[in-house]
Amino acid sequence: MSESAIREKLKLLPDSPGVYIMLDKDGTVIYVGKARILKNRVRQYFHSSEKPEKVQAMVDSVADFSYIVTPSELDALALENTLIKKYKPKYNILLKDDKTYPYIKVHTGEEFPRISVTRRVKKDGKYFGPFMGGVNCKEIVDVVAKIYHLRTCSVAIGEKPKKPCLNHHLGRCLAPCAHEIEKEAYAANVERALAFLGGDYEEAEALLAEKMEKLAENEQFELALDYRNKIRMLKKLGQRRITAMPRDVDADIWAYASNGLYACISLLVTRRGVMQGSLNFTLDESAGERGEALLSFLSQYYANKEIPHEIVLEEPFDDSLFVDYTRSKMGRGVTITRPKYGIRRELLDMAIRNAAEYLEKSVSAIAHKNDMTKNACARLRSLLGLRRYPKRMECYDISNISGVDKVGSMVVFTDGEADKYEYRRFRIKTVEGADDFASLKEVLLRRLSKLGTDDEERFPKPQLIVIDGGKGQLSAVKEIFDRMGVEDIDLIALAKREEEVFTLTGEESVRIDRRDYALKMLQRIRDEAHRFAITYFRNLHSKRNLASALEEIEGIGKQKRLSLMEKFGTIDRIMNADVEELAKTEGIGRELALRIRKYFEEL
Repeated sequence: MSESAIREKLKLLPDSPGVYIMLDKDGTVIYVGKARILKNRVRQYFHSSEKPEKVQAMVDSVADFSYIVTPSELDALALENTLIKKYKPKYNILLKDDKTYPYIKVHTGEEFPRISVTRRVKKDGKYFGPFMGGVNCKEIVDVVAKIYHLRTCSVAIGEKPKKPCLNHHLGRCLAPCAHEIEKEAYAANVERALAFLGGDYEEAEALLAEKMEKLAENEQFELALDYRNKIRMLKKLGQRRITAMPRDVDADIWAYASNGLYACISLLVTRRGVMQGSLNFTLDESAGERGEALLSFLSQYYANKEIPHEIVLEEPFDDSLFVDYTRSKMGRGVTITRPKYGIRRELLDMAIRNAAEYLEKSVSAIAHKNDMTKNACARLRSLLGLRRYPKRMECYDISNISGVDKVGSMVVFTDGEADKYEYRRFRIKTVEGADDFASLKEVLLRRLSKLGTDDEERFPKPQLIVIDGGKGQLSAVKEIFDRMGVEDIDLIALAKREEEVFTLTGEESVRIDRRDYALKMLQRIRDEAHRFAITYFRNLHSKRNLASALEEIEGIGKQKRLSLMEKFGTIDRIMNADVEELAKTEGIGRELALRIRKYFEEL
C-alpha cells in the first residue's frame, strides 16, 4: 500500500477503543497495539516527529494496517493479548519461554480438603506460591502430611467407609475415607496447615523436632535424619522473611530496563512477607511506549498465574485499566503502588538494579540469540530464495519400528525459536507396514486440510514447511501440495548425511556452510521434530507393551519386572533411568542393567 493510500486510510479511523494491527509488505503482522481512541493512537505513528529507533524501524516496515473496534479499552487489552499470542509480532514485547513455577494447593472446596502440587492456578481452592529458588514443594507437602495429616490422595469420600490405605498406617493421613475422623476435627487440622503454609513455621518446627528426638532415641537414625533435613528447610524459608513487610501482603515488584534495542524486565516475588525468589526476562525492546509495553507484558504474564494483592513498580501506565483486567481474571482487583520510601521502595530499587545489571550482562547473549533465530530466518530466505520471511516454520518426521505404532510429529519454530505450545502429534491411520513416504503423505494431507477451515485458528498457515529427508520425501509431499492446491507455502527438505537442502526451484541441492546460523537453525528444527516423534512413539509403545517390553529383555522374569516397577513406578522412568540407577534395583546387577539400557536405547 502506498503512502498516499495509508494517509487516506488514516482519515477513516474511528474515535472508538480498539486494537490496531501493523503489517509489512509480505502481509506479516509486525505489531499489535490497543488504543482508547484508535484515530489518535494510530495517527501518532505516521507523524513526522522524531521517534525512538525501534518505533521508527517499525513504521518504516509498515505496508498496511487494520483495526478492530471493541466495546471498551478493557476488551481491547484482552484482544491485544490474544492477538500477540497468536501472531507473535516482531515489534511487540513478547513473553517467551515463560517458566511455570509450582504452587501448593489446598482443595478447600472439598468436604475433607486434600493438598497437592500444581502449576495451574484456578478459582477452586487456596494456593500458596509460586515456589522458586530451589524450594521443593513436595518436601513441604510431606511436612503437611506428617504433621497435620492432610490427605494427599484424590479418593472420593462417600457414605460407605473404605479400607484405610498405607498412608494412614504410616501416620500421614487421618483416613477420612474410612470415616476415622470427624469433619470438625479434620477442619481444625486444615486451619493449622493453612497457617503453616502461610508462613507460621514455628509450630511445625517444634513438632518435627519432637518427632526427630523420639526417632533418635529409638535408634531410627535414617528417619530422624529426614526430620532434621525438614527442620533445616523450614529454617531456610524463615530466613527469607522480610521483617518490615506485613505477613498478610502478597506483592510482586517489577522493574524495567532498556537500552533502546533490548530490554530486561525484573521481578521480585514476595508472599506473606517471605521473599520467594526473582525472575529476569530479556527481550527485544517494544515499538510501544514503556508504560504501554509493560502493561502489555503484565497482561501476558498474569494470563495464567495467580495475581497478587499488590504490584509495586515505577513505570506509569493506566492503573485503572489493569485493575479492571485483574478483576476480570480473578474476581478481585489489585493495588498498584509506586513507593517513594520504605521497604517497598527498597525492594523496588533492588529490582531496578537487578534489571539494569542483567541487561548489561545479557546484551551480547541477546544479540547472539537474534543471530541464531530472527537473523537466521532472514538469511535462510535469502539463501534459498523463499517467497516470504519464514516466521512460522513447521517440520515433520515419522517414527516407527517395523511398522508398529507409526506416528508423525509436527514441530513449530516461530522467528527461529521452538514454539512448543504449537507442536502436534499424529497417529498414522491409513498406512500398512513401515512406509515412511505414505505416512508422510497422510500427515501432510491431514495438516493441510486444516487450511481455510475453522481449525486454521489452531493450525495457522506456515510460511515454510521443512521435511526430514531428501528428494524422495520432498517429491512425496509435493504431490500433496499439488493435490490440495497449495501454492503460497515454501517447501524444502533437509537430508541428514551431507546436510543438503533440497528445494522445489532447482534440480541441485543447496549446500549451506556448516557454520552458518541458517543451517544450524534448520538442524535444530529437524532434530527437534525427530526427538518429538521418538518421544511420542515411545509413549505409545510403552503403554501398549508395558508388560511385554520388559519380557522381551533376556534375563528379566516376573519377579525382576515387579522389582523394576516397584522401584520406578512407570515404564517411562525405567526407559530414562541410567545404568547405575537400574543396577541398584533388587535382583538387577550391572550386567542386566546394561542390557536393559541398551534395549531401550535401540527402540
